[in-house]
Amino acid sequence: MLRSEGKIGVAELYESYINPGLAKLYRLMGVSSGEARGEGCFLYDEEGRRYIDCVSGYGSLPFGHRPLAVLRAVRDQLERMALSSKVMPGRPAAELAEALAARLPGDLQYSFFCNSGAEAVEGALKLARAATGRTEFVAARGGFHGKTLGALSVSGRERYRAPFYPLLPGVTHVPYGDVKALEKAVTNRTAAVILEPVQGEGGVRVPPEGYLRAVRGICDRTGTLLILDEVQTGLGRTGRWFAMEKENVVPDIVCLAKALGGGVMPIGCFVARPDAARAFWGDPLVHTSTFGGNALAAAAGLATLRFLEEAEIPERVAETGAWLKRQLVRLSAEYPAWIREVRGEGFLLGVEFADEARGGLVMSALVEQGVLTAFALNSHRVVRIEPPLIADRLVLSGVVERWAGVLARLEALVGDADWGAYGDREGSAGEAGRPQEGGEAGADGPGEGSLREALA
Repeated sequence: MLRSEGKIGVAELYESYINPGLAKLYRLMGVSSGEARGEGCFLYDEEGRRYIDCVSGYGSLPFGHRPLAVLRAVRDQLERMALSSKVMPGRPAAELAEALAARLPGDLQYSFFCNSGAEAVEGALKLARAATGRTEFVAARGGFHGKTLGALSVSGRERYRAPFYPLLPGVTHVPYGDVKALEKAVTNRTAAVILEPVQGEGGVRVPPEGYLRAVRGICDRTGTLLILDEVQTGLGRTGRWFAMEKENVVPDIVCLAKALGGGVMPIGCFVARPDAARAFWGDPLVHTSTFGGNALAAAAGLATLRFLEEAEIPERVAETGAWLKRQLVRLSAEYPAWIREVRGEGFLLGVEFADEARGGLVMSALVEQGVLTAFALNSHRVVRIEPPLIADRLVLSGVVERWAGVLARLEALVGDADWGAYGDREGSAGEAGRPQEGGEAGADGPGEGSLREALA
């Protein structure tokens, strides 16, 4: 029996039974009450307050909260079978794999289903090693691929890697968007290059035009596989079905998750071209997942793909996202002491502030005004705006109005004083899975000193 029975606040429960540091972080963000229910683009807390959700579960709620089309598909499947016996093949997973192959570009055909983006990355790394017989990887600084051991090894954030050394050996990190640096790093020992088409947690960074095509060429010349992590960018988020389509690049392996579950079920997968996928065919049990491809998750995935197509979601996101970005750029011109840059595509936008303190103030003030946003995980100067893909201009106009009101009020209150900038002290990982010379294993990234101090 629960001793609290709803009488203890959720923050206190987190403090006592989950993680005191996380509870403190919620308080610093201005979040004082727990979430109670959601409906479309809106989230309601335990006190009944309504918020416009501009985080969308970091992209895992593509159609907002409780999308009826996906809920209906999952309920229907629940009446037949929930979890698999794993002894017989399941039709929902097979049909989802077929649907993904039909929608993905090129000859990306063979799917392996799991439960999260990090699991998808882990599987993709294993497949790359098996397919090439090579052991090393090249990844990008600022990239984020998950926090399991292998995924963490190729993620480009020293703060999260440092406590867990030694990680996978043979991982080299290069500057994102730098073709020459990547070409120098790829050798005949490199199994794969792993990149995000747009770095989400790295601060919503869009690479220079032609970057992905150039990377594809380097991989082709060296016999190296290309893994594209579309866990956050895939399935309509950038105004295309897949962000890779901007440059018509087909990777050897693509990782998907988040939006694939339609905001109802957790699901992840990696999809490979035949030449890479066959490395797992000889022993089909060499890589498995107990819950991967379960019937409920697969039903949610199929419903998600249908809704994306029938409602023309990617096209709508491209148009509305361009409008939203213009509104934010206008605000950046009005408040240059606060906003340094607005970046991104579709409904994956990032507002970079002059420093972390300003971003934190704005984010907390927006919570008070009923708008939920969040820092980019690898760049705390950047506040992400990642609304549900169904958000229209009416909802987003309310977001822009609240942003404008918060910026006006804060500038009048604190002015444009220089609160100081934090230098980027992060190094890059070398071949032994530790920082290369000059890197600091425990260093914070730009603008994070104040956050660390606040949580101390």
